[in-house]
Amino acid sequence: MLRLHRVTPTADLWAERATYDDRLIFHTEPWLNFVAETQNASPVLARVTDGAETVGHFTGLLTKRFGLRILGSPMAGWTTSYGGFTLRPDVPRRAALRALMPYAFNDLGCAHLEIRDRFATVSDLAGLGLRWAEAPTATISLRPTEEALFAAMSSACRRNIRKAERSGVTIEESVADPTFADDFYDQLRDVFAKQNLVPTYPIDRVRALIRHLAPAGRLLLLRARDASGRCIATAVLPWHHRTMYFWGGASYRTDQHLRPNELLIWHALRWARSHGLTEFDFVGGNAYKSKYGTVSVPVPWARRSRSPLIANLRDAAAQGFALKQRTLARLTNARG
Repeated sequence: MLRLHRVTPTADLWAERATYDDRLIFHTEPWLNFVAETQNASPVLARVTDGAETVGHFTGLLTKRFGLRILGSPMAGWTTSYGGFTLRPDVPRRAALRALMPYAFNDLGCAHLEIRDRFATVSDLAGLGLRWAEAPTATISLRPTEEALFAAMSSACRRNIRKAERSGVTIEESVADPTFADDFYDQLRDVFAKQNLVPTYPIDRVRALIRHLAPAGRLLLLRARDASGRCIATAVLPWHHRTMYFWGGASYRTDQHLRPNELLIWHALRWARSHGLTEFDFVGGNAYKSKYGTVSVPVPWARRSRSPLIANLRDAAAQGFALKQRTLARLTNARG
């Protein structure tokens, strides 16, 4: 029977966790420090053992809502794609998830748990008292040649990439530019304004991401500039092990006719492939992403509460946040 045991982070522990082939950037020390800072949460690292043998690791963070302890791996709104486990190939994820229940609710004393494990399936969750929502992601294999990757895109997408190049749009790479967050966030405001909304997170979150990830060498920041050199679009792309992730992208509405977004993604795909990565993960399944030749991968987002009342509080909090965003947007538009 599998069990989870909380452990103290050490250099040796981080080195051990880095030996698992299913490791993600969201399991690393820089990423956890980023989330801990922006969410006022405490990292939780646990060994997964089978008897005296270590067979994997769990990654999560503890926080409080309404005075209740919550274990997020991750929580919605943390701008973190996945959490969960790194496991030996012979260890069933269902068994690890079963062991997580008593650990979260008994050992840690939590009232609520949320988890989105990149390699968990719906069949792994059934019968464990979890509720889940379908949260598919769109991915692209980077193993084919560049020519094959380009050919797999829709004809309209390929035309848009060529149009951007003919229009003089160029892509600029950066890893730690302190002014990048300002460019990205200004464009993000414009993206949300199109839907009469405001961004769901503050600019300080972007700055914190750059501050924590850039020194680790696991972040690519891209700017698209028009022929005059003005920044018209941006993309934030963390990467680790074999995967690059699309954390965020934004562009000005007035410049979208130049098609900078498609050129940004094409540049990111080629960059990732040239650096030995084998997968690009859009971290979401929006229909517009299919034009890049994506494959949809189901990744359920699961949760369990100690009582129905706590589950209702969680749902009410989500609805309250959405209402707050709409109200802020109306106030912002009124001032503008």
